[in-house]
Amino acid sequence: MVESGSADILVSAFATSVGIFGILKAIRKRMRICLATKEILVSFGEIVMEQVKRYKAELLPVDSEHSAIYQCLEGRNKKDLARIILTASGGPFLNRSLKNVTKNDVLKHPVWKMGSKITVDSATMMNKGLEVIEASRLFDLPPKKIDVLIHPEAICHSLVQFKDGTCLAQLSVPDMKLPIQYALTAPNRFNSLVPSLDLARVKKFSNLITDVFPA
Repeated sequence: MVESGSADILVSAFATSVGIFGILKAIRKRMRICLATKEILVSFGEIVMEQVKRYKAELLPVDSEHSAIYQCLEGRNKKDLARIILTASGGPFLNRSLKNVTKNDVLKHPVWKMGSKITVDSATMMNKGLEVIEASRLFDLPPKKIDVLIHPEAICHSLVQFKDGTCLAQLSVPDMKLPIQYALTAPNRFNSLVPSLDLARVKKFSNLITDVFPA
């Protein structure tokens, strides 16, 4: 499909890293790649990012956390970056016991509606571990510069902190339409069907746990 088509943009949203060869072909054709498949960077991150640099291709993240980091870093000098902070909702068991847990309990994510596998990975925090690896590859950062913060409201999708202590964050209602749209249209912004975030109605931002995955 990549070889025979004439598209400008490839949206990678398949399961697992099975599409790695198609991704590499798209990079060599200098297509914009909107990457929603974190396994690509988890498994082949060094190879993919080297090819992106070599062919001057565009690779934009679709994961809400990585899209937030991407947006916060746009136009910034990476030398000024101290760390990035990935947020996590904490999943369905953040404030409850794990005794007598059922399959239905595991699949009841409090914020996001996702497929079964990623919902299970979210409940166990395994998914956030994969996202740390993804962020390390995508933004070329050592793991010690990537922290994780539990934020149950899922309004702040991630932050960056610079060496002067300043933090920039990307905030919006939790809806995947927004990072998908931005990956397709960046650096331009267009009207969205998603309701705007009403900060006056946001009651709190919980910061419960830092350094979930300490270096």
